[in-house]
This record gives sequence, C-alpha cells and structure tokens, in this order.
Amino acid sequence: MGDNQQAITEDQWHRAALIWEYHQMHHALRTVDVAIALGSHDLGVATRSAELYRAGLFPTLVFTGGNSPTTAKVFPRGEAVHFREHAIGLGVPSEAILLEPSAGNTGENITLSREVLAAAGITPATVLLVSKPYMERRSYATARKLWPDVEILCASEPLELDDYVKSIGDEKLVLDMLVGDLQRVIEYPKRGFAIEQEVPADVRGAYESLIRDGFTSRLIAS
Repeated sequence: MGDNQQAITEDQWHRAALIWEYHQMHHALRTVDVAIALGSHDLGVATRSAELYRAGLFPTLVFTGGNSPTTAKVFPRGEAVHFREHAIGLGVPSEAILLEPSAGNTGENITLSREVLAAAGITPATVLLVSKPYMERRSYATARKLWPDVEILCASEPLELDDYVKSIGDEKLVLDMLVGDLQRVIEYPKRGFAIEQEVPADVRGAYESLIRDGFTSRLIAS
C-alpha cells in the first residue's frame, strides 16, 4: 500500500471494513436476462462483467456511463466506451454488448440502460447489476426504486477491502468513497432516488466516526 497507509489507524480500518461489508449484497449469482455494468473509475467492473458473461450468466451486457470529474482523464472517451473495449479484449463478443454512453449518475445508469434495452427489443425480468464492491447496495436501492417490476441481483469483483485498496492505490480516497456511498444509501431515499434500507447500529456508528475523523471528500450536502 502507499505511504498514506501510515495516516490511517487500525481502528479506522476496522470501521471501514464494517462499512465495506455492509455495502455488499452477497447475492447468490445465477443466470439472468441481462447484465448492466455501471461505469466508474474502476476498470475492474468491466473485468468482472466479462468473467460473468464467459461463465454463461447472461446473453446481453449493457455498459453504461459517460464521464465525471474523477473519470474524464482516465477514460477520455467515456466510461462505457472504455469498459466495452476492455470487455471485448477479454473475450466478450461485440454483438453481445449494448452501449449507453451518456449517464452521469446511478439513476441515469438505470434509466438510460432501460431505454437502450427497450430500443433493442429487450424487456428483462431479471437484471444483474455489476458495480464497484462498495456500490452494490446503493445501485440495488436505486434500481429497486426506478425499476420495481424486475428482479435485481448485484455483483462485483470478489475482493477484500485490503485488496481493493491495493488495486486503487489510494487508501484515503477509498475510505472517503465508502463513507460517501453510505451517506447516499441513507440520504437518497428521502430525496426519492432509492428505496430505504436498514443501516445496522454498528455500521452507522462506524460511518459517523469516520466522518468525524475527516473522511469527507465524497460527501454530498445533506
């Protein structure tokens, strides 16, 4: 891990691990009608999507995402475009992929992907969302709100927190993102963006403590 590791205490890592575990839905994966891979800074989403396609879990894969301030330099032609190219390089045939290159947030990922599928004549009953590990719960809650008539499953790279941090290379940023996504899980139902989900007391305590410790760069105004 990087030099910033020394600034993060063992207790902070323990609290982050509680949040990391909560963010993952732990769904048992099975065959579904389509998968939607949510664009982000993390190319591992495309890698995992390709693995699951090759495993025969779905016939159609949507890559969704335009750009954000955190991805514009990494994926200058858009998240979905780069993810698609990566998946094709890993053996996913181009004809199995649909592209949604405009979404700027999770709600748009779901809504615009649904439109792309409809335009292709696909009305799925089961959908697998592939995301960053700590985004499973938020993407699930968003999809359940916006697309209540389909069954939603979630998947991500099967990584422990330490391994994920190593893959990203920035410990502070990862903890900030864990905190930021949990804030959205809590706040977005109040704004009509997602279904409400119970947050266990120990997870909420870890969240509030990490905010006090300054892991706040990914927070939204609440």
